[in-house]
Amino acid sequence: MLHSQKKVKDFFPADEIRLVHSGTDYFDTLEGIINNAQHTLHFQTYIFEEDETGLRIASSLCSAAKRGVKVFVVLDGFGSKNLSGKFSSYLSDAGVNFRYFSPFFSFQKIYIGRRLHHKVVVADAKIAIVGGINIADKYSGSPTELPWLDYAILVKGNVCEHLHKICERICNKQFGFKIKFKSKVQQTQTEGCTLISFRENDRLRKKNQISSGYIQNILNSKKSVILLASYFLPGRRLRNALETAAKNNVQIKIIVSGVSDIPMFRLATSYLYSYLHKHNIEIYEWKKSILHGKMAVVDGSWTTIGSYNLNYLSALASIELNVEVLNENFAKDTEAHLLTIMREGCTKIESTVLLTIKTKILSAVAYFLVRTAVKFLALFPNMKYLYTRIND
Repeated sequence: MLHSQKKVKDFFPADEIRLVHSGTDYFDTLEGIINNAQHTLHFQTYIFEEDETGLRIASSLCSAAKRGVKVFVVLDGFGSKNLSGKFSSYLSDAGVNFRYFSPFFSFQKIYIGRRLHHKVVVADAKIAIVGGINIADKYSGSPTELPWLDYAILVKGNVCEHLHKICERICNKQFGFKIKFKSKVQQTQTEGCTLISFRENDRLRKKNQISSGYIQNILNSKKSVILLASYFLPGRRLRNALETAAKNNVQIKIIVSGVSDIPMFRLATSYLYSYLHKHNIEIYEWKKSILHGKMAVVDGSWTTIGSYNLNYLSALASIELNVEVLNENFAKDTEAHLLTIMREGCTKIESTVLLTIKTKILSAVAYFLVRTAVKFLALFPNMKYLYTRIND
């Protein structure tokens, strides 16, 4: 077994889980959760666009509020900065409790790197969906255009009480206490049991559960590691973990963007290809649409899905949320799906030896420019003289 008993104690039973795909699957599932909420609904996301998809979800949120559900919406002040005043009034007038997390500028301080990057909805503390999918047409797709490739996980059960408390804490700006959660069900791993953990990253408040989870599980891997990684620029600790696993003959496959909404970032990622090949790590570029997913499966037993990107910005600055799953059936099904993605929608990068000198120089320049910019944005929130008090 990949995980020690101590590790299992951090996990709690879920009644049901399901991998959710971007496009119709995600937005139908999301709308169903909102429409069936009875008492409380927490909705938090990075990007919410005022397009057809955004208006559809906003309408469901307003309808829930009008029928008496206590609806709390927190949107990132930078990611959702283009929303109109008319839109926010539409939510507020319907009875939705709405606010922005960290407007880009305020009279007290400058917010740059630290963003509310997670994407989560939890209803009645009983059902939730967590992932990397924002609210916009590009994640929904159309008859003529595939949605951005991304994923979420649907979770049902009392374990969602924990997630409800996480959202409540962010909504109410209550960061000064630790969440204590006691499951009503014995938290021992038995055959067929699904154990999950909601994992956070918020470096400013000394939370690095997601980054530690990646590193520890890759270091402890015995057979296989599959990463689906948009905006892939890993730091030294993660690269060291990958090197160690590779030296232990673990088969490592990484799916990265073949088409990106940030071309400079994709070029920077390609600079790492020769390093990855040197350690016998297989690289696959997703070509059919923009890759936005963040997911990993290790040894067909441990899975993580959420908002966390493998770069400094997620590791050191943003507030991130992932779900870790201990269930072999779920892990193997997810692994099989990723292998299908590689086979049917990716190009395997066999070698970078034949790249032109110009391409190699451009990728090197892009790598150092993007890495420097990302590291600056990531470290900016930790410059304490800018934080006279915590007031998100």
